Amino acid sequence: PTEGEVVAAGPGKLHPHTGVRITNPVTTGDSVLFGKFDGHDMNYNEEPVTMIRDDDVLLYYKGVRMTLANVIPCRDYVLVAIEKQKTETSSGIVVAETVMKDYNPCEGKVAKVGEGRMTSTGEFSTPPCKEGDFVKFRDYAGNEVKIEGKEYSLVRMVDILTSIPAP
Repeated sequence: PTEGEVVAAGPGKLHPHTGVRITNPVTTGDSVLFGKFDGHDMNYNEEPVTMIRDDDVLLYYKGVRMTLANVIPCRDYVLVAIEKQKTETSSGIVVAETVMKDYNPCEGKVAKVGEGRMTSTGEFSTPPCKEGDFVKFRDYAGNEVKIEGKEYSLVRMVDILTSIPAP
């Protein structure tokens, strides 16, 4: 993903079928994280910028650095803390590091939850999990991000396959 600062933001877009305004979650001055292939490079006030859609924003925050305390997953994204993969199975078989190097973890503990997916009526759907839950999500569905030296994955709520409530 790519980080940037919002230099201008519109009010949002209209739902194509109902005409209900889907408000833009970010405002001028916010810092955002968006997909590295998202956006369109252009000049704005004689400065090179990248124009992105509100749907391209993965998370946003106030301040200079991302911290777990200040990041907010955008809309239907969930921030999942990824656990370091074990190199030994429960039966004692050791798995070689070279086998695991291309493995992309797809489970972890929910650290933060976005407000939900915007419905056609302008309301947010209920998230399928909450902070502290253990989730399993589709292989390769998440966007890897490092916050304060810890590995996380930003996953869309529709990609969460199961959620085990925190005890």
